[in-house]
Amino acid sequence: MTETKPRKKVTIRTLQKKMRDGEAITQMAVYDYRTAVVSDRLGMDILCVSDTGGMILFGHQSTVTVSFDEVMMMSKAIDRGSQYGLRMVDMPYWSFHVSPEQAVENAGRFVHEANAEVMKCEGNQHHARNIEAIVKAGIPVQGHIGITPMRMPQLGGFVAQGKTAERAKELIEDAQAFADAGCFSILCEVTTAEVCEYLTETLPIPVISLGAGNKAHGVHIISSDLFHLWEEHVPRHSKIYTDLIPIMEDVITRYMDDVRARAYPGPEHTVYMAEQELRKFADMVGWKTKLT
Repeated sequence: MTETKPRKKVTIRTLQKKMRDGEAITQMAVYDYRTAVVSDRLGMDILCVSDTGGMILFGHQSTVTVSFDEVMMMSKAIDRGSQYGLRMVDMPYWSFHVSPEQAVENAGRFVHEANAEVMKCEGNQHHARNIEAIVKAGIPVQGHIGITPMRMPQLGGFVAQGKTAERAKELIEDAQAFADAGCFSILCEVTTAEVCEYLTETLPIPVISLGAGNKAHGVHIISSDLFHLWEEHVPRHSKIYTDLIPIMEDVITRYMDDVRARAYPGPEHTVYMAEQELRKFADMVGWKTKLT
């Protein structure tokens, strides 16, 4: 009989070993308890509490309007639902941008109040000073470059980054600034594959691809994209593994049809009084039932 090795908690050292051994790192944006439970049970390396959850769960049309408290709420749910995966929080808009002091204060709150283990901060080299302050305070950070949703107007919308030599060099400089600031990992979101591959070959830390090709040390995906739960837009880089929308529509339609036809709830879903108790109750309240 083959013995199953006990699961071990994923740490930054785990990711570094996977990078050295050429084993792909799995990272997924999660924002609800049940998804955390299932993905953690299946062996997800990094569970990232993404501010995208504010769009899926709360109806925001942009991550810019997702509040600190909403991300905190999701972070606490993921903590309750995970045991082994590395718990990462995507620091929301304007939570680390103002000053090193603000950055440390808010990152510390996620650690203290939601048991988060590492942060993710999106931006460029101009945010490196604030990110370095978080790292020096003892909280690891994954730097996020490329398409950074908080800066979409500045970047010209959701368009791939690094398609020109000049822009590609800027992205390399952003990533290097984050690495110099002490980031334990870099996420490339919809950069050209060449930018991500170059960083994978040259940086001493794990590089994760989100729509940036398959040459990185690992891949990040948004959990709702797996199931097509954001109907408004399907990014080119996302793969829908199962479209839950038609399934949800079918189930909800059948439920409404059953209710309207008085088919649900049926006897198997219903609790009834014993006949003796029913007669007694009917006599007490003067109710003329079929049994009286």
